[in-house]
Amino acid sequence: MGRNRKKKGLPVHGWLNVDKPVDITSTQVVGILKRLFNAQKCGHGGTLDPLADGILPIAFGEATKTVQWAMDADKEYVFTIEWGRSTATLDAEGDVVATSDTRPSAEDIEAALEKFEGEIDQIPPKYSAIKVDGERAYDLARDGEEFEIPSRTVVVHEARLIEVPDEDHAVIHVRSGKGFYVRALARDLAGALGCDGHVSQLRRIRVGVMHEGAAVKLADLEAMESRDDLLKTLAPIEQVLDDVPDVEITAQDAADIRLGRDVMLMPHVVERWRTEKSPDPDDRLTLAMYGDEAVAMGEVRAGRFQPMRVFQMG
Repeated sequence: MGRNRKKKGLPVHGWLNVDKPVDITSTQVVGILKRLFNAQKCGHGGTLDPLADGILPIAFGEATKTVQWAMDADKEYVFTIEWGRSTATLDAEGDVVATSDTRPSAEDIEAALEKFEGEIDQIPPKYSAIKVDGERAYDLARDGEEFEIPSRTVVVHEARLIEVPDEDHAVIHVRSGKGFYVRALARDLAGALGCDGHVSQLRRIRVGVMHEGAAVKLADLEAMESRDDLLKTLAPIEQVLDDVPDVEITAQDAADIRLGRDVMLMPHVVERWRTEKSPDPDDRLTLAMYGDEAVAMGEVRAGRFQPMRVFQMG
């Protein structure tokens, strides 16, 4: 006879806006927080490299069902390029693979950055988590394998020069869409300027609605003495879904949806949803709300709400 396995930890649900320090992986942060909160389930929404700091969205419990939307959100970065040396990893961690004496002027950097705004084709770094034939690219790169990563179209909403503290460095601010790599931009920018360079510092200052002004430092979380204080730092599941239109449902609707059933919506609810939804006719993504509680993600079709991701927070 099989035994019923109890899940380790307690049910914890919600999002945490963590300010990740340098020299620690995103996975290590998840492990620390899972232990601190004694949580059954925990994950992150968008990896930050160990040498990068800043916003790392952490999902607990049922919030993990919304991670894909958190990862699709716009992001903002402030990073420093060090000119004169290109590295294998495109950051300060890797071995130097090329050097040059060329140092671009502020005017040249600003002019070059303009060409990287809008929709651009970008080849992700070989030292990245992208899968190539089922293997992580960084594993293949570390093993010395030869491989190519195809380019992808990414969106850069804004790329501007903040300052040039000295001739060897430039500080840049970027606001981008999903799938964008700062290290790849630094590589391509250096190439466009006819010089070598790599990312020497990187900070992510925003992921969707999560920004650095409201972030909690990992050290401050570790210093909290009570679990209640930790739980107060969590935001509700729907926080990362602020751009998804919602529909109001009844208590009976909520009960039916939690059983996986479609529910019929009131005409005025459907009409309000139509005015708030994306102009894309194929985008029917909707959040079902019972009062202040998120019940499910789903789609509205023919006046009915069809659940896709149901939140079981009981």
